[in-house]
Amino acid sequence: MSPADSEEELIHCRLDELLEARGMTLTSLSEIVGVSVVNLSVLKNDRARAIRFSTLAAICEALNCDVGDLLVTV
Repeated sequence: MSPADSEEELIHCRLDELLEARGMTLTSLSEIVGVSVVNLSVLKNDRARAIRFSTLAAICEALNCDVGDLLVTV
């Protein structure tokens, strides 16, 4: 296992929880942010290997949250 692999396991995306708390769907977030549902699903299921800062900022703006609310270490 490379260092990058072990780091990935330490990051959890709370997208599901934030969407539920705001009464939003992945589809509606996709439309607001301009990112495909498939790519958001990859992020939501902790399978993303990278995320652009612009995408991260757009998601946080749409959900009215900070990066630390969306991505947490475990």
